[in-house]
Amino acid sequence: MSSDTEEDYGRDEKQPIDGSDANRPRVYFRRWIMVGLFCMYSMSNAYQWIHLNIIANVILRYYNASLPGDSYQKQMSIDWLSMIYMLAYIPLIFPATWLLDRKGLRVVGLAGTLLNCLGAWLKCASVSPDRFGVLMFAQTICAIAQIFILGIPARLAAVWFGPNEVSTATAIGVFGNQVGVAIGFLVPPEIVPNSASLDQIGHDLSMMFYGTAGVTSALFLLVVFVFKKKPPVPPSKAQAMAVEQAAGEKYGKSLLRLVKNKGFILLTVTYGINTGSYYAISTLLNPIVLHYFPDQELNAGRIGLTIVLAGVLGSILAGIWLDKTRTYKGTTIGIYLLSMLGMVAFTFLTKYVNQIWVLFVVGGILGFFMTGYLPVGFEFAAELTYPESEGTSSGLLNASAQFFGIILTIGMGLLVNKVSPLEANITVSAALLLGTILTGLIKSDLRRQAAEKRVCGKDYV
Repeated sequence: MSSDTEEDYGRDEKQPIDGSDANRPRVYFRRWIMVGLFCMYSMSNAYQWIHLNIIANVILRYYNASLPGDSYQKQMSIDWLSMIYMLAYIPLIFPATWLLDRKGLRVVGLAGTLLNCLGAWLKCASVSPDRFGVLMFAQTICAIAQIFILGIPARLAAVWFGPNEVSTATAIGVFGNQVGVAIGFLVPPEIVPNSASLDQIGHDLSMMFYGTAGVTSALFLLVVFVFKKKPPVPPSKAQAMAVEQAAGEKYGKSLLRLVKNKGFILLTVTYGINTGSYYAISTLLNPIVLHYFPDQELNAGRIGLTIVLAGVLGSILAGIWLDKTRTYKGTTIGIYLLSMLGMVAFTFLTKYVNQIWVLFVVGGILGFFMTGYLPVGFEFAAELTYPESEGTSSGLLNASAQFFGIILTIGMGLLVNKVSPLEANITVSAALLLGTILTGLIKSDLRRQAAEKRVCGKDYV
């Protein structure tokens, strides 16, 4: 790989080509290949996060013989197929971020796709009612793969994209994860319906698992041969300085500076509440929908699909909006408030309007703002913490999301099983209200923009 020439990266047609500007920042066409490939393998990992929980009632029936305890404990065991992604992330994100800072995008990409592929193949060996433990172990491997994926978008954007493209590139990176969740909502109920025969369910699960294993294997090979650490020349002076500093920085000192950054700590808490709420709703969407609309497994998946596709649109529009306006705090507060209002609508319309099409409408509204918030949070953090590594800041944001995701999923699951989905949804609405208030307390300290202005002077736009 070291023999690659600059021509192999595809010079952007807008960049100068004379030899006098050899060290001038530039972007390469290959940046689109990089972000596209990342989107695909991020998609495959996100798919594996939710593809079991959206058919939770089917998984519960099939593996019932190897599940522990009473009905609540059995349901909680199924919920942990999703929550293991959250639990694994919290302690392991720190060594993963250190690896990203020291070794760069390629090594981390290889680690993530290899583990993702391995977990997918292990699931193929779990198809038997007495092998829930094997299924959980395989899902744990996929969860570990996630730590080498979730924090990548902001770093990939900084390493490969120019200053006027980073928000859009980050949004595209998050887009892959969201599409994976969308496929995870849509496809499993179609492939694995709630058949009366356990043998038929086992056959359907095998079809789903082998298909996933084939796709993840192909993506691993693509990363081996295509994914690069960085371009020959950085796309931005300010970002080049930040990436170089991250590579030589003591990781502990960087973490300490982030912990002392009050604006970033507030953002970490509010990001965790918003994204953790999304994780909890996604995990428990199947039992919530089936509580109000029995035998609607297919529509539960389609409602999840609607939430995610609306979020994809919200993410891309938010990224473009930030690149054009750079109104980070205002955009963050606005999206957060609308997420909270969307959750309130979802809570009460689901309860009091007995029409399933209403869930599609309010689910789409909720998804547009709640998942549209993801790239905004990444980019606001990059601004507040410059010149710290984007991998470190986004890693901490995601760790917060996993922490709140576990708390909210367990809390919602308990309320759904012991009380009702209404109380569970009201709890999430209250959490989002708190997050909106805390977001308003964040000071708009846009350090990355200030650095770019100092470096580029009047040429910065």
